[in-house]
Amino acid sequence: MTFHPQPRPGTPTPWAFPAPERATLANGLTVLHCHRPGQQLVAVDIVIDAPLAAEPEGLDGVANILARALSEGTDTLTAEEYAGELERAGATLDAHADHPAIRVSLEVPASRLERGLTLLGDALRAPALPTDEIERLVANRLDEIVHEQANPARRSAKALYATLFDDADRLSRPRSGTADTVKTIDRPAVQAFYDAHVRPATASAVVVGDLTGIDLIPLLETTLGRWTGSTDAPSVHAPVTADDTGRVVIVDRPGSVQTQLLIGRIGPDRHDPAWAAQILGTYCLGGTLTSRLDRVLREEKGYTYGVRSFAQPLRSAADGSGRALLAISGSVDTASTAPALADTWTILRTLAAEGLTDAEREDAVQFLVGVAPLKFETAGSVAATLADQVEQYLPDDFQAEVYRELAELGTDAATEAVVAAFPPDRLVTVLVGDASVIAEPVKELGIGDVTVIAN
Repeated sequence: MTFHPQPRPGTPTPWAFPAPERATLANGLTVLHCHRPGQQLVAVDIVIDAPLAAEPEGLDGVANILARALSEGTDTLTAEEYAGELERAGATLDAHADHPAIRVSLEVPASRLERGLTLLGDALRAPALPTDEIERLVANRLDEIVHEQANPARRSAKALYATLFDDADRLSRPRSGTADTVKTIDRPAVQAFYDAHVRPATASAVVVGDLTGIDLIPLLETTLGRWTGSTDAPSVHAPVTADDTGRVVIVDRPGSVQTQLLIGRIGPDRHDPAWAAQILGTYCLGGTLTSRLDRVLREEKGYTYGVRSFAQPLRSAADGSGRALLAISGSVDTASTAPALADTWTILRTLAAEGLTDAEREDAVQFLVGVAPLKFETAGSVAATLADQVEQYLPDDFQAEVYRELAELGTDAATEAVVAAFPPDRLVTVLVGDASVIAEPVKELGIGDVTVIAN
């Protein structure tokens, strides 16, 4: 009997984050495209220069309503017809507004890329923004706000941003607006924001997927290239500043059986040379079930199901300035609030005194670098990361360089970065829980003045 030869593994090749190619369409739209063989679901991300800071006074949330309304019909299709065309193309279209920009994301099979790009281009070029759909989106957002107020995690984030940032800074207010501002949004306001900010000359398109046999740039010219607009200068982002004086804010929820914790400040963002070391150190502190915070608060003390530390970029400027939110988040049972905080501060002080171990550093590097090929296995994940780089004024090879740095960083560098990120005396602590139970024990910890506010 003759058997087919047993397959043999090939020589492994080093993995690196994909490098895009660049082009510019006739309408001024910047294009980054990346050929990913085998990725038959093509991802297209549009970064629109419409920052939340540009929203008119009293209309916080209008950018979010505009983003949601982009898929509610065009000059040739009603909302229902547009949704039907997307479905027939096997495509999905999502959009959201954040502090730096409005992001619109399309995923469509490569075989129907032209139809998907046409629908996307029409949404950007001539959205219908029908009055009835705007009113529905406003009503939906008002309902969401009620639910967000009842969600401890969302409520803690709202309180932390309001505490850290000055009232005049758009960062201090909810991304999608408050009930008072959203209820004033109407079609003329949405149309005005669209007219002022949605234009190709200051926008970028990221296209990732299997582009075999696709003459991409001519295809983009006949689809996204039909989108026109003014050639105004790009937005200028104000520097990010915050007051991280150590203090505690308790959002009172009488009768709550748990306390939501959110401890934060601002620190280096992706433009800072310490970013990779900060990623590594923050992961060792609270990035996984084996991190220091989890080992103590979850495994040893049983206070929580999990605590995480993270760094979230806020907004960047073209000159490379920017800041990130550095935070620790989790929830504990009400009676354990003060003990959990005491142990957290002990962990931070011990970290400053003794540093990370080589074993902690090695485990973190193995995960962060080792999981990268899986993390970026889809076209959508690659496109989203490239769009992040565009949004934050980063070079095209930024992500690849971060992974190279992570693999080479030593334990001392990671320790230095995480200790600088979380100084125990410069942290703002937000607690969402029963103030009558937790306020006095927290005051006794001496981690900052305690203020109690209503939910």
